[in-house]
Amino acid sequence: MDLPTVASATPTLAEVTPSALAALGVAGFTDTLGFGQRSRVCVLLIDGLGWELLAAHASDAPVLSGLPGKPLCAGYPATTAAGLAAIGTGTASGEHGFVGYTFDLPGVGVLNALRWREHPGGGDLRERVSPAEVQRLPTTFARATEAGLTATVVSSEIFAGTPLTRAVLSGGSYVGVHALGDLVAAVPVALRSRGSFCYAYHGDLDRLGHLHGPGSVPWRMQLRQVDRLVESMIEQLPEGSALAVVADHGMTTLDRDTGSQGCVIDADTEPALADGVRAIAGEVRARHVYAESGAATDVLATWREMLGDRAWVMRRHEAVDAGWFGPVVADHVLPRIGDVVVAARGRSGVVRSVKEPQETALAGQHGSLTPEEQFVPFILAEV
Repeated sequence: MDLPTVASATPTLAEVTPSALAALGVAGFTDTLGFGQRSRVCVLLIDGLGWELLAAHASDAPVLSGLPGKPLCAGYPATTAAGLAAIGTGTASGEHGFVGYTFDLPGVGVLNALRWREHPGGGDLRERVSPAEVQRLPTTFARATEAGLTATVVSSEIFAGTPLTRAVLSGGSYVGVHALGDLVAAVPVALRSRGSFCYAYHGDLDRLGHLHGPGSVPWRMQLRQVDRLVESMIEQLPEGSALAVVADHGMTTLDRDTGSQGCVIDADTEPALADGVRAIAGEVRARHVYAESGAATDVLATWREMLGDRAWVMRRHEAVDAGWFGPVVADHVLPRIGDVVVAARGRSGVVRSVKEPQETALAGQHGSLTPEEQFVPFILAEV
């Protein structure tokens, strides 16, 4: 089977905040994305806005489509926890350690990175697992603050103080918002002084993509609201500001056929996929498979046979050597990667109907290495 590599010629999501800080004059960072010299910068992340999806639905987003832009590579896995950590640390998943929506944390078990609970359906881990243990690097917001900038995170009030927020977005002020209106209103306040760095987040497009499918009518109507959000934000920006619109991943719609000849395999109803396996993590299109001691070779062979051309099925070291998790994989991060790594091809996926019924039911999915999932926009507006 051909072994895909992450496209090195395409800039990455992990370059966004380092480039922004370089544009603001912070020493030790390089502007690889072309922000230019700035006194105020806001990075707006629209969860789930893939570059290919935006191009396919340009008529629903005339403002975004009319601004100068280029694609970035989200990195593997193309999922929110990893994308937010890339923004928050300026590194790829092999360094920041969020190698999936869920992943095995040695000595703890499988961690759901968004909910900070044992996965699937386990107990709360907030008392047992500290954010600083999972993500050990200084955040870009902390480094901005140390350099004398005013650093602000503008995101939903429900995410204030969560373990994921503390792990990857700490170091500046957090402004909790409730809807599009106060999101737009909060950004110019965060940029009111020279030397201001702001990160803002909006997640509804991703939610509708999961529920109805990317490109569906509800998704397109939400894209129109996102476009108006960007237009309103630009109108309110102080002079000398730059607004970069990015995303954490794209999305694809699964072919819901299941069974031996279908696109989707259900790991909970295929007994062979459990042989020698102690845990399955990741998500539908980007799985980590953790083998029992001594069983990794047999697990690899079984998963390759069962999935066939539905997925790239690789040993841990093969995926690492191919650069899937970035140029560096830290020693403490390596065991979080499955003994077997499964990246879906086409519109396939590995669902778990018993253990993950909610995730299994979602129409839109992401995580893998396809262009639909990997390429996200970098759109720059200047005031």
